[in-house]
Amino acid sequence: MSGLSVTATGDAARAVSAHVTSLVADRVASRVAAQEADLWGPTAADEAGKRLGWVDVASRSADLPGRVASLREELAAEGVDRVVLCGMGGSSLAPEVITATAGVPLVVLDGTDPGQVRRALDEGLERTVVVVSSKSGGTVETDSQRRAFVEAMTAAGVDAARRVVVVTDPGSPFSQMARDEGYRALFEADPDVGGRYSALTAFGLVPAGLAGADVQQLLDEAAEALQVLAADDEGNPGLRLGAALGGTDPLRDKLVLVEDGTSLRGFGAWAEQLVAESTGKEGTGLLPVVVAGTGSPEVASPPSDALVVRLVADDADGSDAAAAAEVRTSGSLGGQMVLWETAVAVAGRLLGINPFDQPDVESAKQATRELLEGSPETEEPLAVDGDVEIRGTSEVAGAATLEEAVDALLAQLAQVDGDRGYLAVMAYLDREADADLEGVREDLATRTGRPVTFGWGPRFLHSTGQYHKGGPATGVYLQVTSEPAGEDLPIPDRPFTFGGLQRAQAAGDAAVLADHGRPVLRLHLTDRSALGRLRAVLAGADGRTR
Repeated sequence: MSGLSVTATGDAARAVSAHVTSLVADRVASRVAAQEADLWGPTAADEAGKRLGWVDVASRSADLPGRVASLREELAAEGVDRVVLCGMGGSSLAPEVITATAGVPLVVLDGTDPGQVRRALDEGLERTVVVVSSKSGGTVETDSQRRAFVEAMTAAGVDAARRVVVVTDPGSPFSQMARDEGYRALFEADPDVGGRYSALTAFGLVPAGLAGADVQQLLDEAAEALQVLAADDEGNPGLRLGAALGGTDPLRDKLVLVEDGTSLRGFGAWAEQLVAESTGKEGTGLLPVVVAGTGSPEVASPPSDALVVRLVADDADGSDAAAAAEVRTSGSLGGQMVLWETAVAVAGRLLGINPFDQPDVESAKQATRELLEGSPETEEPLAVDGDVEIRGTSEVAGAATLEEAVDALLAQLAQVDGDRGYLAVMAYLDREADADLEGVREDLATRTGRPVTFGWGPRFLHSTGQYHKGGPATGVYLQVTSEPAGEDLPIPDRPFTFGGLQRAQAAGDAAVLADHGRPVLRLHLTDRSALGRLRAVLAGADGRTR
């Protein structure tokens, strides 16, 4: 069923040859399966000891398919067939890939843009169930979305408590709230599984199952794959993929993820969080670069520090791959999920880091809280060019126009250690209405000749945001924000709006990056119609070359 396959060529194949034998000799696979927390060193043992429940997730989650199916039947009998998920990071990325692959509808609300939130609120509340997912319940985005839905449903004459399903950790404040408010259902997830490893726990299975995905099949696929992944054998695909990811020498630390014939949809976005948040710390790590297709610049002409990872069809043969460093993986969705979880844990051991903590994620959250609780941002722009306000660190301070500011930031790519730089585009906008902007990723990769990532804020803060601060200091950062496209949206019983929250998240993230000495260019659009000009300038369409 799982049909896992991992093939490697070039430097990736040499990494497999160099490391798998010792990984087998050290019994890494069976020790992971036995949840031995000391595999990543004594300083990581305490955290790892609380985060290894995913290795027997199939049995731990065995009761969920039946419970979810029963709830889905109840809701359907009441005419409720629209599922909205409010969640961030691991709480949203896994359900998104599960439902997209299964071809069933799920509204994923993991942003704070007022327009995106308003659209989710305006459609079919009478037939909507809202799944609110948060390990702690304290995630500000998720709490704000929950408040907005409860208010909107109440105003529409819908019994909100009967339409809210909560997924959280046992004993969390959110768990108690669900009971106090009488919400329709409470699913307490396994506390021994970290958020980015939680795809096959309640966080992934409840929203996906309510939407109509076959979550029992996912668990069956995972159970079969986990037996293979526990074997101390040189053919173990988890050891092979982990060695290829974390064992190249010199380290190819840009992982170019491309769907190349696979039936999995959006898998790269899920793997992006797993890899970046698990490895990007202590000045090292692996940066996932999710690209649109096989013609993307990083695939067609990979930089010397890039490893191309192709997600291929189950029956694909990777023997024709001739790249300098390339990996091909195939298998069922449940199998691929536990394969990548295992491989990232193995790669963490090779990189010498703890793959289960995220020391730099909290910094941006804290900066956001301080801005929300204190005075609003009053930083004056360095320059104003039409509908674009220009702010940033000293590297862009002399720019007077949008073109000059972009050129100044891109010039910093040549200043990083060797030829290892990358550009991160961070768009605090509406990822549905403004989706066309994402195409600028490939334009910039072509223009710079370097890997480029694109993240929608604030969702990337729970993903590549960890790597930005904790990984190697080789990145330059372009942040795009805007005034709301329409009216702002208040958050019930909170002194700030969704637009204010979005601005605080962007400003807090930029401040933390600057504190880490990262070059940052912030472009704020006072009118969202300026997006067209911005994209043209970023693509170099003004007729100038660098």
